[in-house]
Amino acid sequence: MLKLLVVEDHALVREGLVGLLSQLEDEVKVCESADFETALGLLDNEGEFDLVLLDLALPGIDGFAGLDILRRRYPAVPVAVVSAFDDMPTVTRVINLGASGFIPKALNGERLLSAVREVLAGNIFRPSGHQQQARMDDAIPVPHSSTVRPEEIGLTERQAQVLCLMVRGLSNRDIAEQLDLSEGTVKIHVTAVFKALGVNSRTQALVTASRYRIDFSNVF
Repeated sequence: MLKLLVVEDHALVREGLVGLLSQLEDEVKVCESADFETALGLLDNEGEFDLVLLDLALPGIDGFAGLDILRRRYPAVPVAVVSAFDDMPTVTRVINLGASGFIPKALNGERLLSAVREVLAGNIFRPSGHQQQARMDDAIPVPHSSTVRPEEIGLTERQAQVLCLMVRGLSNRDIAEQLDLSEGTVKIHVTAVFKALGVNSRTQALVTASRYRIDFSNVF
């Protein structure tokens, strides 16, 4: 029998997921939890699960910290994040923390079931077309309160240095002089930074760096 655990605080969403997941196979047991502590109790007492579906925006705990706890405490249990926060830095960080997939809540039922089946088959599911662009008026809250290391969202050491200097207000020419690079090389790194953050301008990159509280303390 397939055994799943849904960790989601919104009752309507949780009930919808439970009902949908019950359609995966003839014999499916779907347990549910409205908070992280209850989820840990179920994992400790209900035997092995085939998959945990975790919402990032749970009350009382940073969603990324919760994912990290699950991966460390139950390494044999795959975890797929199901979240409305589907911008590129969030997806990248989730996968880097060991999630077996990132499933946007915007998916319809058929596509969500397909994503779950892919994870259950041992694959890592990444949504296509998830690269939402950061905007100055973007009011969606970031589901974490801690800082983020550059490598957690896919930035290399050099890209992190370039972004750090961008945040400090340096131009491409100034960055080139600071890092002893050609201006053309800096432009290549800037383009790579935009791609990693899912943005297409310097202003958007600075907004994203601020929203995610990227920690530049160890980039130099």
